[in-house]
Amino acid sequence: MKKRVAIIGAGPSGLAQLRAFQSAAAKGAEIPDLVCFEKQADWGGMWNYTWRTGTDEHGEPVHGSMYRYLWSNGPKECLEFADYTFEEHFGKPIASYPPREVLWDYIKGRVEKAGVRSHIRFNTVVRNVSFDDATRQFTVTVHDFDRDVAYSETFDYVVNACGHFSTPNAPTFPGFDSFKGRILHAHDFRDAMEFRGKDILLIGSSYSAEDIGSQCYKYGARSITSCYRTQPMGYQWPPSWEEKPLLEYVNGNTAFFADGSTRKIDAIILCTGYKHHFPFLPDSLRLRTNNRLWPLNLYKGVFWEDNPQMIYLGMQDLWYSFNMFDAQAWYVRDVILGRLALPSREAMHAEDLAWRAREEKLVTNQEMFEFQGSYIQELIDATDYPSFDIAGVNRTFLEWKHDKHENIMAYRNKSYRSLMTGTQSPPHHTPWIKALDDSMEAYLGEPAPIAKAG
Repeated sequence: MKKRVAIIGAGPSGLAQLRAFQSAAAKGAEIPDLVCFEKQADWGGMWNYTWRTGTDEHGEPVHGSMYRYLWSNGPKECLEFADYTFEEHFGKPIASYPPREVLWDYIKGRVEKAGVRSHIRFNTVVRNVSFDDATRQFTVTVHDFDRDVAYSETFDYVVNACGHFSTPNAPTFPGFDSFKGRILHAHDFRDAMEFRGKDILLIGSSYSAEDIGSQCYKYGARSITSCYRTQPMGYQWPPSWEEKPLLEYVNGNTAFFADGSTRKIDAIILCTGYKHHFPFLPDSLRLRTNNRLWPLNLYKGVFWEDNPQMIYLGMQDLWYSFNMFDAQAWYVRDVILGRLALPSREAMHAEDLAWRAREEKLVTNQEMFEFQGSYIQELIDATDYPSFDIAGVNRTFLEWKHDKHENIMAYRNKSYRSLMTGTQSPPHHTPWIKALDDSMEAYLGEPAPIAKAG
């Protein structure tokens, strides 16, 4: 009897797993029955934008944290698929920092070409996963919203590819309950125009704070204050943006910071990260970790050591993204197909701890993305995933970090060379700070007259 594989989520990780199996089938391999459960009506995961916040049309927690006007905050050259380039998809080289719609179109293009959509059951949420030690099979219980029915099916493997940037970590501070403005988590941020002419406080000092603050500045916020727990982001911000030590409390519309200073504010955005949250999994199968480069208890970063039939994709803190998901998916595929063997539980855990020990010695950003690059290299060396220039990706990451420190509001104007085709990407036709239309048509087209916010 054919093996059956359940894939939870049709975002970049789940689609990578489907593409990996399709690639093997195209070369003559017999592959398992694949069923991908996707709670949204279309594929793309986070890149499938919705205006909704809170709950969706089915009363489920909204998965997406994507917002209007988002542009890639890292060079597309660092996430390019090795088997499907931007040039192949768009028919020409494009600039290095695409907006959300352009990246979504690129993600869709590869899986449309691969023809994997028939494996996906849309508008279907996973409610429960259980494992039977006697049969060595999983029972996956789901709810189909189109038919409004719940049902269960059995599988030999479960691939959890639902991501870990959808359940907010939302701390509170004294005075929040009486604050006279708006408080929201980055997960619910949708449109920077909402904050035009307002004084904004961002709590947090990572990518969400950096990018949401930049969006609000671009679209006309009056002032931006960001605060940090351990250290500031340290970029050369515009005059209307300053960094403060952590917020202590709020009184009315005044924020009080750890250095004794105060600021009048109209809105607070919590850029405080996300939780690995899998309510459909029992404790015996559930990954517990914060956002870090090497979560424990996952052999090769993907196989649940206590039961390697349970698989996780994309659970790491991300420098690499799409191409790392591919490397993981190809490795998982080859284990399921019997091409690669797993060692004993003890050997898996020993290797796991060795990677964690390496991670704990990392200090600089360069050490971190080189660490992740070496992990990806190990995975692709074991499979037929197309080899690519990981050292070149690392060099591009290094240039990107330099560009950001040189000018945080202009780094997206830079362009880089594709590590897949060798083609130098052209500069975008409009400086990012003046490119107020984030549509694919505007991005790929000729420069339009420069508009002004509002």
